[in-house]
Amino acid sequence: MPDLAPDSARLRAEHISLSYDRAEIVHDLTTEVPPGSFTVIIGANACGKSTLLRGLSRLLRPSSGTVILDGADISSYPAKEVARRIGLLPQSATAPDGITVADLVARGRYPHQSMFRQWSESDEDAVREALEWTGSTDLRERTVDELSGGQRQRVWVSMALAQGTDLLLLDEPTTYLDVAHQVDLMELFADLNRRGRTIVAVLHDLNHAARYATHIIAMREGRIVAEGAPADVITSERVHEVFGLANVVIDDPVTGGPLVVPLRTLRTERA
Repeated sequence: MPDLAPDSARLRAEHISLSYDRAEIVHDLTTEVPPGSFTVIIGANACGKSTLLRGLSRLLRPSSGTVILDGADISSYPAKEVARRIGLLPQSATAPDGITVADLVARGRYPHQSMFRQWSESDEDAVREALEWTGSTDLRERTVDELSGGQRQRVWVSMALAQGTDLLLLDEPTTYLDVAHQVDLMELFADLNRRGRTIVAVLHDLNHAARYATHIIAMREGRIVAEGAPADVITSERVHEVFGLANVVIDDPVTGGPLVVPLRTLRTERA
């Protein structure tokens, strides 16, 4: 790994544009992930949040610009090396038919295997700990295709954690989870962040973003409109600009940070 100053960003984008089928979704975007942060990307549907995360993880090659990982163009690394540096939970992941939970989570250890390093006790420990972190130990012998959507999501998070990286990218990690499990998972990510992991997550829930993030990137139509601390980004005016949502922002009674309260809107009744 290149020598980095203690406060250097491990992951940043420099003037990247990202496209699908020649349709540009993200436009000439520059940003960086603060080291040691819990960074959350927010914005309305189809604004480019998940596309940006795919670009940062090398799942999607920029049509222009560069993603820099640990001081080098991310495209210069072998795929296995990227996976040793970035843990990734993509959106709508799919598992092979009939695979058990334990075997799926064990695939998170693949980047650490080689001709000279086969499965070891440390790999087994990583799988066990990842399942414990997400409360999925009791699922380890079950097949993934028999799980509920929420259970399946927790297992995919376990696989990402099993990679053992200190940089974790999560695309809508609370999808399919009920409120209690959403909070459990967000608390888990916050704890991992406090223990030194840098986390980047795409979230739909503004109040989860406000409560747990240390750094927020707000996007609109493929561009960043604001980024910074939650109190600076999540304001009533900014929420209205980004989401078109009438709202008030009050102090969260638990954390003292911003809490978004949507306002009722009147709709004309149709005959």
